[in-house]
Amino acid sequence: MKKKIVKKVKKAKKVLKRKMVSRKRKIVVRKPVKKSAKKAPKAKAKKKVEIKKTVRAVSPSKPIGEVTHFFTEIGVAIVVFKQNIPAGTLLYFRGATTDFKQLADSMQLDHVPVAVAKKGKQVGIKVKSRVREGDKVHKV
Repeated sequence: MKKKIVKKVKKAKKVLKRKMVSRKRKIVVRKPVKKSAKKAPKAKAKKKVEIKKTVRAVSPSKPIGEVTHFFTEIGVAIVVFKQNIPAGTLLYFRGATTDFKQLADSMQLDHVPVAVAKKGKQVGIKVKSRVREGDKVHKV
């Protein structure tokens, strides 16, 4: 058994020596590159970049209310107004990620539909898009 193992080890060493020798022989000699006159670099065509500016649809006046809460499941914003607002008024919701206009069609106070949202009362308004607490409400 020992003789077989010794023969295998000797063969392995020979193979390793061959590989090492063959690696040494593969030295690549690079030829010197002739330096020619440098060509002028081609002018790159400038890409036209169009800057799209987001223009707000309305230049809002002072806010007339503020969103205090939003119910995601039913899409209702709770708003506290600083003045009386009748139903059917065009409202503009504006915040860090909010920017849309909507008519105040459905307004409720304590689950009872109201025609006028009174100053200082928390009124629920059905909205078409998500709003966040702290978003301002403007009158258009």
